[in-house]
Amino acid sequence: MKYYVYILKSLKDGNLYIGKTNDIKRRIEEHNSGQTQSLKNRIPLILLESIECYDEPSARKLEKEYKKGYKREEIKRKYNLK
Repeated sequence: MKYYVYILKSLKDGNLYIGKTNDIKRRIEEHNSGQTQSLKNRIPLILLESIECYDEPSARKLEKEYKKGYKREEIKRKYNLK
């Protein structure tokens, strides 16, 4: 089963959210419908990027890397974010 690491941007506050899933469309719909408690006050969210991974462990590893300071700053520069 394929997994995805995805990067969302809140249109409300401009902040990023990075997550992983095996169904990107479903997960974004869950986020934007307020089903994710931590993002409920930050909707609407738009997808900036999704990265396909071959399995869940590699997606988990990549998600962790993207959440760290250096990679997160790299993403912000890529999309001209603060």
